[in-house]
Amino acid sequence: MTWLTRDQALKALRVRPQTLYAYVSRGRIGMRPDPADPRRSLYEADDIAALTRRRARGKRPEAIAASTIAWGEPIITTTISTISRGGLFYRGRDVTEVARKATLEEAAQLLWDTSSALQFKNGRSRAPTRGSARARAFGALAAAATGSPSFGRSPNVLHEEAATLVGTLAHALGAESPGDAAVHVRLAAAWKQGAAATDLIRRSLVLLADQELNSSSFAARVTASTGASLGACVLSGLATLSGPLHGDATIAIRALMDQVVRSKADDVVGRHLASGVTIPGFGHPLYPNGDPRASALLSAFDPPKPFRQMATKVQSETGQRPNLDFALVALAERFALPDEAPFSLFALGRSVGWLAHAIEQATVGQLIRPRARYAGPPLDGGARPS
Repeated sequence: MTWLTRDQALKALRVRPQTLYAYVSRGRIGMRPDPADPRRSLYEADDIAALTRRRARGKRPEAIAASTIAWGEPIITTTISTISRGGLFYRGRDVTEVARKATLEEAAQLLWDTSSALQFKNGRSRAPTRGSARARAFGALAAAATGSPSFGRSPNVLHEEAATLVGTLAHALGAESPGDAAVHVRLAAAWKQGAAATDLIRRSLVLLADQELNSSSFAARVTASTGASLGACVLSGLATLSGPLHGDATIAIRALMDQVVRSKADDVVGRHLASGVTIPGFGHPLYPNGDPRASALLSAFDPPKPFRQMATKVQSETGQRPNLDFALVALAERFALPDEAPFSLFALGRSVGWLAHAIEQATVGQLIRPRARYAGPPLDGGARPS
């Protein structure tokens, strides 16, 4: 996290000291004592940069609307999770602390705001039992998508159905062992892993459970806003997750690390920098000082040497640190998990977040229907839309 002196903050904002203090008092700029001189204060650079962008954008409605689409202004009110000052919080609790001990079931209890403990029982479905884990997951959720509409049902009923859906997805992704063990235990057993990997799978699932209004959670919310079934909402989330800019980002990271193994991290980073191509697995727009989820996972095991070398080289050359996608691939490589493991972990963990957002949206009972700004050919008669 970067901090600015008072003079630097005033210069960046182009305001008087009184205005700076007002921003701090309203919680819009973080402040802390200067370790070198406690009589002075330091101001959070990210908050100042965000305020500067807002002022540059102005108050034009079209500019405000456009800024919400990509990493912009918040557009939906939620009590589930938030990203603030470099951290991710589940209902006010730091996710890295939650992930130290919690199971995915306990994370769901927190994110769904339930009063009783949850179980994701081994849920079989009418879906095909053959094919890739991804194909089985899509089949299982397609079969579940014809369930009852989400509107007009009590939260308790929705929570019970949601727990069944997570169990069904877990079974489709390979957690097939009988019994009522936690899903991370069943998944680790299916992958023939010992205690160390089992605990890391648990930790990964919790870190993946939600991340505010990410693309797949937004898709699940939009689906829920129509009153669709919870199964349909999770299916929407899974479909969105499958894109290469979301859950399938790990495929590009695997290809990158194959290059590192064949040559050297220095050469691979050099080629990317020379071509101007973004290095997959590093940096995150919402975590300018590093993805705390990745740090929490990577610090819990010893990543393979090529991953350590790559992380060191990229940070030294670009200042960017590994994101959670990179950490998942490192975990899979370290414990020889199946090729589909990173996506399976992502889908199973994030399904808890999809359902949290779907249930919250169903409770709101309002259709999400944004408008588009038309920039096409003139309308009949030569007029432009107002």
